[in-house]
Amino acid sequence: MRIGAVPNGYKLPNHSMATTKIESSTSLSSDLLYDILRRLDGPSLAKAACTCADFCSLSKEEVLWENACHSLWPSTHRDDVRSLISSIGGFRRFYADCFPLIVNEDIPAVQTDDNLPYPADWNEDDYYGDSDENETIFPSDFVSIVDVRYKEKTVYSKVLWGIPDSDGSNGWFHTCPFRIDLLRYSDGTGNEDGDVMLSVDDGLPSITSLERERKDGRLWRDLHEGIVLSWIIVNRRLKQAANLTSWRPLGRQRHWPTDRNFVLRFGSILPVKDIPPCQVAKCIIVMKFSIVGAGNGEGGMATGLRLTELSMQVENMAGAHVNGRNSLLVLKEALSCRRSRNYGEVLEYCHLYLKAQNEFKEEKIRNESWFDKVYIISSIAVVAAFLLLLHTLKM
Repeated sequence: MRIGAVPNGYKLPNHSMATTKIESSTSLSSDLLYDILRRLDGPSLAKAACTCADFCSLSKEEVLWENACHSLWPSTHRDDVRSLISSIGGFRRFYADCFPLIVNEDIPAVQTDDNLPYPADWNEDDYYGDSDENETIFPSDFVSIVDVRYKEKTVYSKVLWGIPDSDGSNGWFHTCPFRIDLLRYSDGTGNEDGDVMLSVDDGLPSITSLERERKDGRLWRDLHEGIVLSWIIVNRRLKQAANLTSWRPLGRQRHWPTDRNFVLRFGSILPVKDIPPCQVAKCIIVMKFSIVGAGNGEGGMATGLRLTELSMQVENMAGAHVNGRNSLLVLKEALSCRRSRNYGEVLEYCHLYLKAQNEFKEEKIRNESWFDKVYIISSIAVVAAFLLLLHTLKM
């Protein structure tokens, strides 16, 4: 809601009623000013705080930001999450940290160096070297707060304490590819997710047939434009939080071969220390929906979409998934990244990352092609020399 708009629940006065000209905000009671502010969303509340001293003073009230967080992230209504947010600095700080998106400007051009080991020989365990004991990060330090909205309606919320399956005695978590699949794990409340569905009642367009949908993509386009995802990571020990998603999908595809599955990809570009040749990685959040139908309804098929996957992984520049140990360190660094409310700026650096990644892959293919040629020529030379030697011995 913009400043100056009529708040919900208020009626414009009748023209026949007497009106009083307000010279300044000082003529309004603090209760009325507070009532106005509590009806604003987060961005409007932040703008209102910059308009005058009265608004600035009142906007520091924690309950205002608690309401803003509740409206944007329904998961924050939970008592355990409210206690968590209070322990890391309160709702005002939480909103300031998690509403803006991560922007990583340090996306260097890929540079080839003959002195560097060939990418295939890089050992991921050496990326971070020997970790400082003071920087030790435990999986139990992290909390995931996830909310999915479709056309302003919340369709899925979940809170995950710690990193699932990270306490194995054999230490496989630290060396295997890092992955969190929300639909596989309980949030600790004893409530199962069940089927997460989107239907025509939620605003999905009804389709006449799957064949028609494959051609015009109406349902596909509507889902892409209407879905919004927030995946907030909180480190309880460091008292920091960040939103790892991009709000809107960065990429999409129909899943081969039936086109009944829609795959949406969200994420962010994160800084990484000591990984040549580029010190960046990508947090990839995958959301997959499957089309389900229950016969024919009025105006077409009774369309429904079932959420079948919601997962997060970390990928390095070479396109390989980062292991658990290094992913925890990547997530830790992400908590102190620069943030921006400019969605266009976020997309710009995501595109720069994809460009740098493509250049890296092309360079890798050229290197592999060159090594293949050298290997073939060397093999031919060895065989020719061996045959020449045999011919010489026979003579």
